[in-house]
Amino acid sequence: MPATDRPSERRGAARTAVVWESLRPVLDGGSAGALDVLDIGGGTGGLAVRVAELGHRVTVVDPSPDALAALGRRAREQGVEVAGQQGELSTLLDVAGPDAADVVLCHGVLEVVDDPAAALATLGEVLRPGGTLSLVVAQRHAAVVARAVAGHFQQALALLDDTSPTGRAGRRYTRDELADLLAAAGLETTRVHGVRVFADLVPGSLLDLEPGATAALVELEHAVAERPEYLPLATQLHVLATR
Repeated sequence: MPATDRPSERRGAARTAVVWESLRPVLDGGSAGALDVLDIGGGTGGLAVRVAELGHRVTVVDPSPDALAALGRRAREQGVEVAGQQGELSTLLDVAGPDAADVVLCHGVLEVVDDPAAALATLGEVLRPGGTLSLVVAQRHAAVVARAVAGHFQQALALLDDTSPTGRAGRRYTRDELADLLAAAGLETTRVHGVRVFADLVPGSLLDLEPGATAALVELEHAVAERPEYLPLATQLHVLATR
């Protein structure tokens, strides 16, 4: 079947649509032309290649040489250039240097760092004045709901106020915790979006079998992404912040 018809990709589209559309004004706005974009932990380049297709200069920093090799293949297949640098957030200043980027993408990384405050301070240093940080993190409220719905009530109770790393998912954050961490790093939060508010709750069979279900789910995700009453249900938070 065509790639766009795969069930996993249909669900993936619903999960990623809000982040991409929230980034587009940042990537399309202004008269500066091509931007310098750093994608921290960008892996095989699923997002980086899309950004490069808009005409920006993109560098992916990732610890995995295999992921960077896959990134190179993906970029060549799409006819764009994306630089790959082996490294991680803790060594980012050595790899990129200060004031290196107009836009920094850090999606799904802050959960697994040893020191979130130090990590955000580093991101602030590599970001140019007036630049934008795009941060995606797992949210603790939704993890509590998910465990309660699954009948794991003691796990849900334990997660309520737990700020320590937990399992493979690492740390989870609340909106207020992120705002405080960003402010301490000298970064100002400008927008917060809920990501995967309903996408992780919808049965996969519905998206697989119901015509038009994925498009309708994406539309719903967009509609609730910035409504504060639905934010606690979001599996992830997408925060845009400026230096």
